Amino acid sequence: MACIRNGIIAAILGRWQPVHLGHKAALESLCRMYDRVLIGIGSANIYDYRNPFHQEEVEAMLSLVLKGYDNYVFVPVLDMDDDQAWCREMADSFSRADVFYTANPYVTHLLQRQFSIAHPAAVIPEELKTPVSATMVRRGLARGEGWQAHLPGEVTGFILERKLDERFRRDFGLQTLVMETVVVN
Repeated sequence: MACIRNGIIAAILGRWQPVHLGHKAALESLCRMYDRVLIGIGSANIYDYRNPFHQEEVEAMLSLVLKGYDNYVFVPVLDMDDDQAWCREMADSFSRADVFYTANPYVTHLLQRQFSIAHPAAVIPEELKTPVSATMVRRGLARGEGWQAHLPGEVTGFILERKLDERFRRDFGLQTLVMETVVVN
């Protein structure tokens, strides 16, 4: 992967719920490519079946997968009911970004006038691309199986050591499985 550098700052926004292999590949690529990476933690103020890890837990998982890199900072991004206020907050929080990475079409729509937008998959080397989503991982967590293979080992260890898989199943497992049924049917 080519090194862009020269003081260029990248921003990326995700919920990272939890940090999976695709996230790790994109984040490592960005940290190699850019002098500074602003990592937005979306929905930082929400705790629900789609956001089952607290901001501090997400930051810990991100730090684990970015061990050895020192050119990133976390930027909490709160959910808001007002798109214009959210866009203003994003413009303030990420004003130094030269390019903004997001995989969310709605976020792209909201921010395309303010930022140069790119998809994170564009920076992932082909050999590291993997068909995974955090939704897929959360469904596996709810079932109690099939989730660990999609996560970096350090994130799996973090979740198991703190029994966050058990907390997830207790707090959101049934809701996640019900939502899976609703989405599929």
